[in-house]
Amino acid sequence: MNYKLNNGNICLNMDGDFIISQTLECGQCFNFNKIGEENYIVTAFGRALHIYSTDGSIVFEDTTQEEFEKIWVDYFDLNRDYGKIKDLLSAKDETLKKALEYAPGIRIINQDFFQCLISFIISQNNRIPMIKKVVSNLSKKYGEYIKTVEGEDYFSFPTPEKLYGISGNELMECKTGFRGKYIADAVTKYVDGTLNHKNFNNLTTKEVQALLMGIHGVGPKVADCVMLFSLKRSDAFPADVWVKRIMSYFYFDQKDTPIKDIHSFAYEKFGEYSGFAQQYLFNYARQFKIGTGKDA
Repeated sequence: MNYKLNNGNICLNMDGDFIISQTLECGQCFNFNKIGEENYIVTAFGRALHIYSTDGSIVFEDTTQEEFEKIWVDYFDLNRDYGKIKDLLSAKDETLKKALEYAPGIRIINQDFFQCLISFIISQNNRIPMIKKVVSNLSKKYGEYIKTVEGEDYFSFPTPEKLYGISGNELMECKTGFRGKYIADAVTKYVDGTLNHKNFNNLTTKEVQALLMGIHGVGPKVADCVMLFSLKRSDAFPADVWVKRIMSYFYFDQKDTPIKDIHSFAYEKFGEYSGFAQQYLFNYARQFKIGTGKDA
């Protein structure tokens, strides 16, 4: 990772292993606003980051070196060698090689556990624009004002304590729909200590998944997303309809295949990098509508 300070900005050279749009818009997070080509505002950890590409560099605007190193390096997984991971995955499989070549700039984002959990509860049976809208609604109503960028006000995601005691019906005012009651249950379990992610270190991925699924409305896919995108469980393999389609299409002779069989196959084939493989495959399948009969 090579970066330099330039007039209060951090300028980063990632040699194609980090493309902002591919990383943010591949379905792993919902706390961003596109304001131009490779030009975004990202809200995380109480900050609103203006990040954009120019002249071969990725610019973290108006960011101190301390903030960059303490927050954004880990958030965008900048210390990990993605070139090595992509080489390993490409050597395993021709399909995955094509998916990697299509979007080589995807990186796994390491999100705040609570925000990630609530965001993926919201994601159930929902489209990305609506998920982003609900996350924004919750932030504006229950979060704290951060700053204004190009006329748009940005707010932090609400803390668990701020949401504690708010009913599912009240949360529905933020357009959560039926998911309001699931959010309320997650908040309660988080605040009362039933669900403490700081105690997950000594647990297996399966054990963590079971704990997350103890939240009303959280199934295997949401649990796997939370583990992959906030707990650094890179062996988690979230399987939604798109992933199921591409796995069935390319690896199971286009036969409808149970999720448990897909999980077993993925871990056997991709091992500790299953989560990385999932992101590249998910993005590839979604963009080209793999397995829908409408392949692009």
